[in-house]
Amino acid sequence: MTALRPYPKYKPSGVPWLGDVPGTWELRRTKTILWERCEKGHPEEPLLAATQTKGVVRKEQYETGTVVAQKDLHLLKLVRIGDFVISLRSFQGGIEYARERGIISPAYTVLYPREPDTHGYLSWLFKSKPYVDNLTLYVTGIREGQNIDYEKLWRSELPLPPSGERANIVRYLDHVDRRIRKYIRAKQKLIALLNEQKQAIIHRAITGQIDVRTGKPYPKYKPSGVPWLGEIPDSWAVIAGRRLFTCRKDTALPGDEQLAATQAYGVIPQKEFERRVGRRVVQITHHLEKRRHVEPDDFVISMRSFQGGLERAWTRGCIRSSYVVLRPSTKVHVGFFAHLFKSYGYIHALQATANFIRDGQDLNFGNFCLVDLPDVPMQEQETIATFLDDATRGIDVAVARARKEIELIREYRTRLVADVVTGKLDVREAAANLPEELEEVEEAEVEAQEELEGAAEEAAESEDAEGQG
Repeated sequence: MTALRPYPKYKPSGVPWLGDVPGTWELRRTKTILWERCEKGHPEEPLLAATQTKGVVRKEQYETGTVVAQKDLHLLKLVRIGDFVISLRSFQGGIEYARERGIISPAYTVLYPREPDTHGYLSWLFKSKPYVDNLTLYVTGIREGQNIDYEKLWRSELPLPPSGERANIVRYLDHVDRRIRKYIRAKQKLIALLNEQKQAIIHRAITGQIDVRTGKPYPKYKPSGVPWLGEIPDSWAVIAGRRLFTCRKDTALPGDEQLAATQAYGVIPQKEFERRVGRRVVQITHHLEKRRHVEPDDFVISMRSFQGGLERAWTRGCIRSSYVVLRPSTKVHVGFFAHLFKSYGYIHALQATANFIRDGQDLNFGNFCLVDLPDVPMQEQETIATFLDDATRGIDVAVARARKEIELIREYRTRLVADVVTGKLDVREAAANLPEELEEVEEAEVEAQEELEGAAEEAAESEDAEGQG
């Protein structure tokens, strides 16, 4: 990869997002490369979903547990394998490539290449950052332009390498993508193992399976009567959550900063969230008085708490009114419960209280009260919290490092794809020297993780941007 060089000769493209292109490349209007497909009347075909990371796939593979449309299927558009779909999210993530045959919303635009050997190159070009950024010029409607005006896009120009170069570009990028996915998969497995190790340490400590002061089990145990706790030390008790936490009802106060609830960082200022994840959050400018006031060391039940537990607040501010804010009593050591509320045992117990689980929308203070908690002497809570902070610090650092490495390799892939599909780097020789290799099976868990992370970021961004307070 480091040996790649620019092409020997370039020419101006006249297209701002492209800049100069190799001298042998063509510039052609989109309408001369793609045709629109408007076939309807295929109700027997499977329903499809357009996703930013998986392309166009079967709906049941992407949206399990959702309601599937049963009416007017004959009005949906037919999509064939190898088609491209402009969806409502394309202005954010590019034009999606169809990996399955089926039918999709008539609001989407379905395109197919006039020349079959352009499929692979276009699939990389349409997801490249320069092209995606360029799509903002063709959006219409309100709220960041939720639709792409295909009549305008139709007249835009695209780069088109000679046929042999297209094949070289596709072969090279496919090869690099497989290597990067393998690297990401290894890092994700490492993260999973580290998190399992961390969870085991936390569970043993917060349920009293081990006395952290001695490193040995407690001398005597008794049944707790709570499935997720099991047996607890004889000096501990079980207590209802409402006796340790009350539901904060205060609305936003003057000067309250807008906060975001995140699984990874707790409840933090929206500006801090933007800095950490690199995504902009729309600031709410109306109905701020309806938002919920939050104090440092409160805990928040958010729409994602059914997945990642309760989030600890690190600063004063306000958060959307649909969230539940828990105020700790004097019997609570916040550090102890910060670990407890993120433990798998507690999360599974909280999930079991829900009538149904769909983004955690049904989790409220009543659900919280249904999960009994360990009643541990305050001094012991502090000792356990200190022990867990020390015991998990190294794991947290290793996880953060692995996540950063994944982030960096993804950024590298983004830059590399952009440079290759726009002709800034010549991969012809590199592609010719690649070893013959069997096509690897697509790594479903890597794509699933990317989809989950993307969805989580979108949810975190949109949850505080909807403006209902």
